Amino acid sequence: MENFLTQSDFEIRLSDGNAADGLLNLIRDWQENVCAAKLVSTADEAMSVKEIVLFQGKMPFEPSARIYGEGYNMLSQYGGTVAVPVDIGGYSDRNHYKLPVTDDLFTVYNLALFNAKQGKGLLAFSSCRRFSGEIRFNEHRYEIVLDYENLLVEPGETVELEEFFFQIGEQADDLLRELAAAIERNHPALLVPEVPTGWCSWYCYGAEVTEDDIRRNLAAIKERIPELKYILIDGGYAAYEGDWLEPGKAFPGGIRTLCLTIREMGFEPAMWVGPFLAERVSRVAKEHPEWFKQDENGEPLSSDRDSFGGWYHAPWYMLDGSHPGAQDHLRQLFRTMREEWGVRYFKLDGTMWGALPFGNHHDPKATRVDAFRAGMNAVTQGAGEGSFLLGCNAPMWPSLGTVHGMRTSNDVIRTWGQIRSVAAEILHRNWQHGRLWINDPDVIVTANLAKDQIGPDGVTMQVLSQITADEFRFHATVVYASGGMVFAGDAITDLLPEHLDTIRKLLPPANAAALFEDDSFRIGRIQTSGKLMISLLNWTDDTLDARIALDGRYRIREVWTDQELGQHQEELHVMNLAPHSGQLLECIPISLPPR
Repeated sequence: MENFLTQSDFEIRLSDGNAADGLLNLIRDWQENVCAAKLVSTADEAMSVKEIVLFQGKMPFEPSARIYGEGYNMLSQYGGTVAVPVDIGGYSDRNHYKLPVTDDLFTVYNLALFNAKQGKGLLAFSSCRRFSGEIRFNEHRYEIVLDYENLLVEPGETVELEEFFFQIGEQADDLLRELAAAIERNHPALLVPEVPTGWCSWYCYGAEVTEDDIRRNLAAIKERIPELKYILIDGGYAAYEGDWLEPGKAFPGGIRTLCLTIREMGFEPAMWVGPFLAERVSRVAKEHPEWFKQDENGEPLSSDRDSFGGWYHAPWYMLDGSHPGAQDHLRQLFRTMREEWGVRYFKLDGTMWGALPFGNHHDPKATRVDAFRAGMNAVTQGAGEGSFLLGCNAPMWPSLGTVHGMRTSNDVIRTWGQIRSVAAEILHRNWQHGRLWINDPDVIVTANLAKDQIGPDGVTMQVLSQITADEFRFHATVVYASGGMVFAGDAITDLLPEHLDTIRKLLPPANAAALFEDDSFRIGRIQTSGKLMISLLNWTDDTLDARIALDGRYRIREVWTDQELGQHQEELHVMNLAPHSGQLLECIPISLPPR
């Protein structure tokens, strides 16, 4: 298949619904598989542009072609077929965050991979400097669009737009590797030499965490599993959402003192922060309402009016990254945490609230991506060199080049349905690890715990945890296969030795994502120095027989059970793998004698 985009039509849609009538022109310049585009005005007056259709035409892929589409936000991904696209996971951009969509077209954001009869086709934006990209389609037609957000194009102005990538091939990973290289040229990845490991408070204590909980687990980690480096206080510590330097009643000794204790014990303190959100009663919202995105009356816009209000203490106001005062606030906030508290790891949650397409910015020429990236730049300046920034509940493409790590899935919850769903989300984004950022597959949980947990929609779920040993092994195998971060999510004080053993077997992280044979994510491989690691996953309710091809002779051990499987050449036949189970196979090559 040739590049059908080169001869496709384009369209510039004005805010008033009228045609541009040649007063605005789109120039597309293809260099191999990347198109640079710019908008040129020859008008005598400013024109308000709603959106720019870079390419549009007849859908070239058959209705049955399988698809993978990225979401605008971390929680959203899309699958299915051209004719019947579906949501992966439970939180779509259109329903959860209420992003506007075109009625007769399905919308994915910034990336679409089509698995068609004639090969795989990857269509994706390779930059996100100012504008958010959408790929819309049905079985008859497609359009690839940049949201211009009704901004003005001045007379004679030339506007550089985003780059677009197109490639056809047989192997999805080859296409995604090419895309990552194109993205890297525009947004160099903020990679670090060591993949973070640690412990996270949220999945055992939630927002009710106390200073005593942190101190007890710190002591247990010191004694039982000191390999975990970061101690992440994951929410629940602030007096109000937005007033991050003011501790709540559950932390009477203060966060600064607690962080210093963590360092004295030989670990690194890590903090959860929502840089772009604040509840209405917070001091920052009361004293500086001008720092937040505004409604039509010049008042802070409540996020629940047009979008999702927040998962607790909602509704939230949305910090405007285009406001100089808000930028100074972010710089000072993170500088204080670094210099006075000694924090170098920051989990930045809810950053989506800094990039929602609702409300007015202080800078009338700023797009939502402009404002978000300006705010993130201030965060980076405050956090300082050597810090680690993790994006969570984040806008995916707007975050390119602004964070060191990225959560790739919804929260882990101790139910099989959620573990399975989260696994699919994680593995669809394996290609991003080590290319765009370090992937965070969320925490590793190893023990059952009956605890209410707040979901991304703010609904409290009553979890009667009954995960089986097989399901825990499935979950651990997925965490390993992600290649990314390893943070324990259980109360270390309560774990049995076998639970700690599972965590230790994940350390240090592989720092290489498994390459799976296909999008069933059943058999994945990581080639490390001196050995081959194979992840085998049974997603079904039935036992599984699997034949795993080998490229030589290996001595094989199943990691979770420590079972020696003997020597195998050319093929390993795994029989009767239990439902909902996973195996991690360590394959040590054996040199064959010369013939």
